[in-house]
Amino acid sequence: MLRRCIIRFKVDVTSITPGIPDPFSACAPALAEVRPGVPISRDAALNLIRCNDNDLPELLAAARAAREHFKPGVITYSRKVFLPLTNLCRDYCGYCTFRRDPGEPGAHTMTPDEVLAVARAGQNLGCTEALFSLGDKPELLFPEMRETLRHLGYKSTLHYLEAMCELVLRETSLLPHPNPGLLSAEWIARLAAVSPSMGLMLETTNDALLAPGAAHDNAPDKVPAKRLRTIEEAGKQKVPFTTGLLIGIGESPEDRVDTLLAIRDLHERYGHIQEVIVQNFRVKPAIPMANWPEPTRGDMLRTAAVARLLLPNVNIQAPPNLSAPYYDDLLDAGINDWGGISPLTPDYINPERPWPHLDQLRLRTEAKGFALRQRLPVYPEFLATVAARPGLLSEKLCAVANDEGLATTKRAA
Repeated sequence: MLRRCIIRFKVDVTSITPGIPDPFSACAPALAEVRPGVPISRDAALNLIRCNDNDLPELLAAARAAREHFKPGVITYSRKVFLPLTNLCRDYCGYCTFRRDPGEPGAHTMTPDEVLAVARAGQNLGCTEALFSLGDKPELLFPEMRETLRHLGYKSTLHYLEAMCELVLRETSLLPHPNPGLLSAEWIARLAAVSPSMGLMLETTNDALLAPGAAHDNAPDKVPAKRLRTIEEAGKQKVPFTTGLLIGIGESPEDRVDTLLAIRDLHERYGHIQEVIVQNFRVKPAIPMANWPEPTRGDMLRTAAVARLLLPNVNIQAPPNLSAPYYDDLLDAGINDWGGISPLTPDYINPERPWPHLDQLRLRTEAKGFALRQRLPVYPEFLATVAARPGLLSEKLCAVANDEGLATTKRAA
């Protein structure tokens, strides 16, 4: 019998005011615009994202105040297993080492037994999220993938993903969170029946990155308008959605602001953006962008802080493994979540960047004055909507959620 799932979460709305900005600072007018819980304007964001090092402390103070107004005292993370369902992909992004062509070393599509074995091992380690990452519709390009799917008994990669989400949901206590690329309205509805949340990185709204030699050259699924349509359709269906931007791939500071504004516009219309990720490009030896400059620590701090001020009532995440060893500095920029951390599987997208050990993550988070809490792949403020849907997903969700809508932990995180 399905028990009633009651979620209680609290957001403190006490006004917290940052220090008075230097009136002679170039950023003073923009900082003076900041009000607790109120999104800043595009002009202010453009001013702040270009602030100099002297003004950076004031920007960070404003971002911290906005974060404390939103969710004070707590930083969350999701304990997960990473399931690279297939790394075959029809997109050739200049920064990616995840994707493979058929026959290349490391090319692999997981079998159902492999999926279930990893999920069960993660369950034994206290994980609550099964993150499915995969190439976008590889069967449209590769006959080898079509043959693999035929052998497995599925019409498409999305049909196989749907079945594997349902398998994990039925056979374990983990909750699937798929990142399958572009989706139609039909597929959003189908995947929402077997996962409480899903995601698609917008990355950028700059179409110029589709040009020959640019980061998204020969990547038909990275057209910004197509990605925005998927995110919007998820909003129309009230699916809790994770998105974000990838910085350092050839975009300008203005592009970063416009990407965040596009996300904000969709959230204001549909209220479904549960999390915005600020992710930084990292160089890898075997990619076309191997000689590309990486974003600096200052780039990450400025972008995360401006994301917080543009989206003051949205969860802002930055992956700690991509900002090591200074990742705890990102807490000074107003983020309130570390994203998915796995005690079992590597970051298959950035395998050279290991997750921080959870004990170390806790120590560094607590050193900044915060409690580290484990959440589910769906955030507390979105959980009640998903839990209200009848069926297996609701039952599984209620079984692993505590009264605050966070994860019921069975072991020390």
